Amino acid sequence: MRAFQGQMSDNQPIRRNQAEKEKQLRDLKETIASMKSHTSPTLKESIQRRIRELETELRTIAREKAAKAANPDAQSDRQRRPPRRNTIRSM
Repeated sequence: MRAFQGQMSDNQPIRRNQAEKEKQLRDLKETIASMKSHTSPTLKESIQRRIRELETELRTIAREKAAKAANPDAQSDRQRRPPRRNTIRSM
């Protein structure tokens, strides 16, 4: 049976908001701190890599928020759609 477009089993990355990313970062830091000395170096390295990625993403988000706050006059990235015309539908 095939999955339809947008189904959760489509092997797509999970979208997380800033709060979820911060929580995941805290959890990963706690995990790396509580690891034993005999834990595989590959596992430690992969967790540290994910920590670096999350920190980079959070810094980027913070920079974007600061830029928007510093320049409130700038137009939004989204194009505004012209208003819809009032039409009478034929029956």
